[in-house]
Amino acid sequence: MESTELSAEIKQAIIEFQKSEITEHLIYGQLAKLEKKEQNHELLLSIADDELRHYTIWQHYTGQDVKPDRLKIWWYVLIARIFGVTFGIKLMEGGEEQAQVAYGKIANVISEAEAIKNDENQHENQLIGMIDEEKLKYLGSVVLGLNDALVEMTGTLAGLTFALQNARLVGIAGLITGIAASLSMAASEYLSTKSEAGEKDPLKASIYTGITYVLAVSALIVPFLLLNDPFISLGLALLSGIFLIMIFTFYFSVVRGVSFKRRFLEMAGVSLGVAGLSFLIGLAVRQFLKIDI
Repeated sequence: MESTELSAEIKQAIIEFQKSEITEHLIYGQLAKLEKKEQNHELLLSIADDELRHYTIWQHYTGQDVKPDRLKIWWYVLIARIFGVTFGIKLMEGGEEQAQVAYGKIANVISEAEAIKNDENQHENQLIGMIDEEKLKYLGSVVLGLNDALVEMTGTLAGLTFALQNARLVGIAGLITGIAASLSMAASEYLSTKSEAGEKDPLKASIYTGITYVLAVSALIVPFLLLNDPFISLGLALLSGIFLIMIFTFYFSVVRGVSFKRRFLEMAGVSLGVAGLSFLIGLAVRQFLKIDI
């Protein structure tokens, strides 16, 4: 079919498809250059080639060249550099749902549209799932460190706040407890991973767990070290915890393809539930032991 036979509306839609395809072709090409692993490099080049092939098909119908979105290229390459290739790609592909719908609408006019739609849905996702990325191997260790830190420290800080009612003392006690707990968690993860005899390196797994724990603890205790009011500090600590849960849950949901809402509510509910219970325990301890600081 010649481009002159297309309606203005369909031609404009195809031009948008072209822009998207050439942009993604360049994104995957840039990501391939960053990859040191040969397997990942070849997979990304394969996806880039598919995107260029799609662009060429659409170009046949429009008869014109389309410039890529340079800002989008810069943004997704930056995201992939920081959070990993898999996260960057899945985040980018997750925003292509409207394009998939549009492909279906013009499939009765352009025969290749359905094939391109299926290609986008199946072939590329299969390739993405094959990407071997170290960060994803140790995602479980990060989950362990973050979950334990948030659950244990929100509970500990809530209990100490109502038992001691002194922001500086709570912060110092939380810092000592957090560092000790992070070392304990890192050691436990090391022994656990070593006993599993899997692909993960025990030392790396323990480092991921320990560092994640320390970072989470640091975010929670900072308000106690900067402010004088222990209750305001506790409120800010809980907000920090919720923010960390939200950020990590978003990352996890994109990478693993799971429900953001369900996992967020689960993690937030457990952390806040433990904090509430610890609040009652701290209050009871203060009354029972007659603590007055």
